[in-house]
Amino acid sequence: MFELLLGVPLIVLLCCVLLRRLNRKYFVLSLCKRLQAEDGSPLESKIAVMPGRTRFGNNFDLLNFTPSTVFNFMRDSCANARGRNYLWYFFGSPMYNVIRAEEAEEIFQSTKLLTKNVVYDLLRPFLGEGLLTSTDQKWHARRKALTPAFHFNVLQSFLAIFKEECHKLVKVLHESVESEALVLNQVIPQFTLNNICETALGVKLDDMAEGFQYRESIHAIEAVILQRICNPFLYNSLYFYLYGDYRKHIDSLKIAHDFSSSIIERRRRDFKRKELGGVDDFGKKQRYAMLDTLLAAEADGQIDHQGICDEVNTFMFEGYDTTSTCLIFTLLMLALHEDVQERCLEEVSALPEDTDSISVFQFNELVFLECVIKESLRMFPSVPFIGRQCTEECVVNGLVMPRDTHINIHIYDIMRDPRHFPNPNAFQPERFLPENTVDRHPFAFVPFSAGQRNCIGQKFAILEIKVLLAAVLRNFKILPVTRFEDLTIENGIVLRTQQKVKVKLVQRVG
Repeated sequence: MFELLLGVPLIVLLCCVLLRRLNRKYFVLSLCKRLQAEDGSPLESKIAVMPGRTRFGNNFDLLNFTPSTVFNFMRDSCANARGRNYLWYFFGSPMYNVIRAEEAEEIFQSTKLLTKNVVYDLLRPFLGEGLLTSTDQKWHARRKALTPAFHFNVLQSFLAIFKEECHKLVKVLHESVESEALVLNQVIPQFTLNNICETALGVKLDDMAEGFQYRESIHAIEAVILQRICNPFLYNSLYFYLYGDYRKHIDSLKIAHDFSSSIIERRRRDFKRKELGGVDDFGKKQRYAMLDTLLAAEADGQIDHQGICDEVNTFMFEGYDTTSTCLIFTLLMLALHEDVQERCLEEVSALPEDTDSISVFQFNELVFLECVIKESLRMFPSVPFIGRQCTEECVVNGLVMPRDTHINIHIYDIMRDPRHFPNPNAFQPERFLPENTVDRHPFAFVPFSAGQRNCIGQKFAILEIKVLLAAVLRNFKILPVTRFEDLTIENGIVLRTQQKVKVKLVQRVG
């Protein structure tokens, strides 16, 4: 009996010693392996390790958060890290957060860190294995096949579409001149959705009432994804089915998929009738669309129907919402900075009066307007962070990362680093004049990501934004209604504001 009483405490003590030793290499209560410094030094000397709210690491730090509190949580984490990259521990895997351009460079340039992380898994029900979410051979093959669709000559053909949609939008804006405020969130998304449908898919939305419903479904899909991000239990499919907005998610996915499928079928019929490159029923030559590249690849057996659906959904998602966000923030900044607006107007006024005759080269010469767009993207990147995942144990930035370690590259914070952008919260487009960018770190400005997985459509987006801004500046003076301090920024898949952004338009005379 005495031996038993003596043995139990010894066993408990031995277990505690073993757990303590095990916990040096493994975060036992978070069920994951710890990061280690490659040179054997304490991890805290390399990065900031964020303490969690509970003993279970950071698993419950985001519980019941909202998109705005997620945004604030990430900014607070950045502030608490005091300029260093930082680490979270979640169930099953650490998450390495990069907020410095110097460390982001190694990740962007890596040929191995190409797999997207867990956040993108939540996008797969919507985007499938499209260019944004796929990896390895499938991603390489799709990227190679789609690159010609963004060739300069193709972009030139898209310019006419951008101008046509701008004419329509300007007419709508003229009707708002007398109103007290124009809600940008109501008019800009329609413009960018029309553009992406006609350029990427070859279909006009003028007669498609589903456009509004599609936009609403995209926002609903994002809301559910954010709900899952903010609750670690909802990553589990069964728990999500029982306690999350599963039915809402399925309904929204059906709307979005039906919308894109109807467009694909319409274009496929044209392709099979060999009408591409010919004339339509009205005698007007049909334009090349990015979807045509996929249909040609399908005819050659390089891609199947589901692959086309995945790429089309990716085109729609990435090409519509991100550009819309950039335009809204840029128009707000122009309204709030009259001197910048007047300098842009002076540059735009040098273009030919006949809008239809303006070439891509002439839009490229709008140097200061492009500085304004870049500064807006620096302050309000449409995609505030991107993610990668280690598919095997590897060394990154001097840190030994276990397999399945997740990496977040916080584009928002990288582009507000005062070492590269002094007074980072000030809107100063001059930062991007050629003479002011010579000594800047090449990865300090990465709104379109960088490296092999950079945004394939960045030139497309910049041209589209320039065409609209030039048209608006020529026709209207933009006055502020919404003040920036009244806005609450939300961190989603795309950066948003909780409130609608409003401006007032005054028609220019002469």
